[in-house]
Amino acid sequence: MEPILGLDPAGMRLEPGGPGLARQIHAQLKARILQGGLPAALRLPTTRELAEALQVSRNTVVRAYEQLQAEGYLEARVGDGSYVAALRAEGPAPAPARATTPPALPATPLWQRLQHEFEPARVSAGPPRAFRHGVPALDLFPQAVWARLQARFWRRADRQPLGYSDPAGLPRLREVIAAYLSHARGLACSAEQVIVTSGSQQAIAMAALALLGPGERAAIESPGYRAAVAALGLAGGQVLRVPIDAQGLRVAALEALGPCRLLHLTPSHQYPCGVVMSAQRRLELLAWARRHQAWLLEDDYDGEYRYAGVPLAPLASLDTAGRTLYVGTFSKLLFPGLRLGYLVAPPALVGPLARLRWALDRHASVADQAVLADFIEQGEFLRHVRRVRRAAEQRRDALLSAWQRGFGSALPLTPPQAGLHALLPLADATEEQRLAAAGEAAGIELGRLRQVGQVLPASARAGLLLGFAAVTPAQIETAVKTLVRVWR
Repeated sequence: MEPILGLDPAGMRLEPGGPGLARQIHAQLKARILQGGLPAALRLPTTRELAEALQVSRNTVVRAYEQLQAEGYLEARVGDGSYVAALRAEGPAPAPARATTPPALPATPLWQRLQHEFEPARVSAGPPRAFRHGVPALDLFPQAVWARLQARFWRRADRQPLGYSDPAGLPRLREVIAAYLSHARGLACSAEQVIVTSGSQQAIAMAALALLGPGERAAIESPGYRAAVAALGLAGGQVLRVPIDAQGLRVAALEALGPCRLLHLTPSHQYPCGVVMSAQRRLELLAWARRHQAWLLEDDYDGEYRYAGVPLAPLASLDTAGRTLYVGTFSKLLFPGLRLGYLVAPPALVGPLARLRWALDRHASVADQAVLADFIEQGEFLRHVRRVRRAAEQRRDALLSAWQRGFGSALPLTPPQAGLHALLPLADATEEQRLAAAGEAAGIELGRLRQVGQVLPASARAGLLLGFAAVTPAQIETAVKTLVRVWR
């Protein structure tokens, strides 16, 4: 086959079973242009000539030429044909396969943290197994009700806000969240103070970005929520760790650190150790925040699950100085994949935080927000909360009973007074790793304290987290028997 006007079709190979023929022609011509094989101002064959040479239909070549023209690689001259465009480049681009030197990576502080500090938690596939922690009773979620409300939303799509929405969240959802917090949690707040977020993680990150500057100091409990450490570091803040004891965060140790701009804490159910902050410590923390003009970021982790009395009122309900931001989520009551939570902020912070949300991702899914608002308004949410609370308590009792029968006093399990997991204290990190590895080899999921929590370097704390809410009592019984067998 003779070359046609500088283009040798003999070098073009079309695969009948590959992508569309027009796409193959487009890709091969584009590669030759970028690599300098077809120089600028070269006249290409007509679509009819190239179609005959390649034994394809003319329309196929027309589509390839039109795509190259749209991308700026060809210039069509009326009555004269198609020419290779003069691309402004320093030289021909190397073929992708020959590229050997990777591009230089950013050297920003955030990039360095992303490389070495922000390690996402492992996501387990499939339905929950014993003893996956941080997961509610998904088997009790009313899927039929949720599906009905979803269908109802789309049947009324012509009356729904399907465009861009308020970055702080749908007004109706903010109103029902504020009403729920006032009625069920004792936190008096207005709908205007509520910002709907994509889970508690985004709420923590937003607070850090808004309130922390580069190099400013933030504090967190130790052991504490590892993902919160990552969120607090987004703005380049210096994250300090404060030890806890049986009454929660040690305020004296916090004072010893010196001034801090922001403190993240989980007073209702400390993560991951499960202790509940005493009333005296709460008052001391509020006084500390006033003295130092610091912000308290209260993460109400598992606050709705309490097995002795009613759920505790949030720390924010005691704050008369407006120094507390309250973080809540629907992940532990409905399902984690919903990715809806909320941030209740002092009035002066709401506007800037809403603008920050707009800059990040505008707002959460309008459809999910509307369905959740319906779910709450129709009473389904409170019914479900009561149902999963009862189930969590039954499953906690099943774990404690099976554990006592299997291990007795040889390996005591701390009875949780709140939350969705129990903590098994261990002597040291070596035992933690050994028991976790043996359990995981037998198909049991166990959370290692030194992995899920940010432990102070000098701390000897070690242990395993056993989530009980996501599995049935029968599964719990079987899993405990398995651990008895493999650990002994």
